[in-house]
Amino acid sequence: MNLTELKGNWNEMKGKLKQKYAQLTDDDLLFVEGKEDELVGRIQTRLGKTKDEVHKMLTEDEDL
Repeated sequence: MNLTELKGNWNEMKGKLKQKYAQLTDDDLLFVEGKEDELVGRIQTRLGKTKDEVHKMLTEDEDL
């Protein structure tokens, strides 16, 4: 899944992320077009993952 597909499925993805990673808040998952880097940075900070790990997690749905 690329970022364009992610944007199209964002509501479903948010639910999966919140189920798997309870420490993520709604504010963390606020996804505004053009703010992909900010989203990745917030998830990276909350989960203690690298930028590459977060990108992989978001683009490979089966990791959720």
